[in-house]
Amino acid sequence: MCYSAQIVADYRKYVRMFGAHMSIREFAQLYWERAEGSSFKIPKAMDAAFLVPATDDERRIKEAIDRFNGEQATRLEQELFKQRARLADAERTLQSKTTKAASESKRIATNKIESALRGLDDLRRTEPKDRDSRIFPGTYAPVMVMEDGQRVIKPMRYQCRPAGKPKFCDTKYPGTYNARRDNLEGFWKGVFGYSHGLIVANAFYENVKRHRLEGRELAEGELEENVVLEFRPLPAQDMLVACLWSHWQSPGEPDLLSFAAITDEPPPEVAAAGHDRCIIPIKPENIDAWLNPDPCNLAAQYAILDDRHRPYYEHRLAA
Repeated sequence: MCYSAQIVADYRKYVRMFGAHMSIREFAQLYWERAEGSSFKIPKAMDAAFLVPATDDERRIKEAIDRFNGEQATRLEQELFKQRARLADAERTLQSKTTKAASESKRIATNKIESALRGLDDLRRTEPKDRDSRIFPGTYAPVMVMEDGQRVIKPMRYQCRPAGKPKFCDTKYPGTYNARRDNLEGFWKGVFGYSHGLIVANAFYENVKRHRLEGRELAEGELEENVVLEFRPLPAQDMLVACLWSHWQSPGEPDLLSFAAITDEPPPEVAAAGHDRCIIPIKPENIDAWLNPDPCNLAAQYAILDDRHRPYYEHRLAA
């Protein structure tokens, strides 16, 4: 399962690369709802695309980002003050008597102070880092779809809730950020052949067992150990990752745009690294055919997935 990916989060690159345009209404709604208190997760690199707004709509999005960041900074500063006071109390206690409670309080306060400082540093810095473009299940990302014959960029959550499914699918089926190719006509039958999308990614991350990575069986008494691997195509390049997406609606609930990356059997180098799934990068010449599926001709969509781009994936332990 592709549990995380490093994506192109700046919608302007989609515009330049594919002649797409941004669906400003969905972006503005997303940022307004986050500023109003919704717990949406948006990568910092996606925010960065609006740091120098060029239109009134982009200025309104920038205002929503600034408002959210300001409230986050206040929350972190309050937490910092609280934990520094807690640390001081614990240290005073430990000066006179060593207790388990005071030692634990000192440890927790120290960890929370470090976390708050990291959070403040992340809010304030302007220089980009790779992690700013990394998405996890539940994170929003720009997705290219076809709408009225035009390529359009919409912000969507990375975990698909298909239209018509109950809201509790998110927790009942937590792995729906990926759509297995061998289940496209099963769980995904109302989406595959109807609403296809693409994200642009240049790396993906997988959880694997260390003994599988090392090509061996578990030793007697050895417990399984999980490691995270980063896979990057060689040569370095942007990949057009095949996705399914859906517009979920329900009375009394906010609309949800969400997507899942399609995965398939891995190429040999990914399998050798201990993982059993892989994303599917499609070829540029198949973009429009993929984004304009015919539900009466699913064979044509499978053919696009088969005619995939096949780079060699180099792997390393993720930082």
